[in-house]
Amino acid sequence: MSKTKKETKQDEESRTLLVGYARRSNAGGAIKLSINTATFADCETYETSDGESYVPLVLSMAALQRVIAGERAVTTVSQLLD
Repeated sequence: MSKTKKETKQDEESRTLLVGYARRSNAGGAIKLSINTATFADCETYETSDGESYVPLVLSMAALQRVIAGERAVTTVSQLLD
């Protein structure tokens, strides 16, 4: 497979929708999530067998660890798109 095809396939597999940001609280004892309400309303959901609906969101563990360590101010909260 050529490099261009690999890059295109990878881009298609990693499409995301930016939903908000995660940052460490000023006191450092918590992670604060800021979610854009308009974008959140547009997110895809799934339903569990008990009828509850959820919005699946992702954060990079490596980026979140850098926020926790104080190496970064914020990281993104996203939804993976099909």
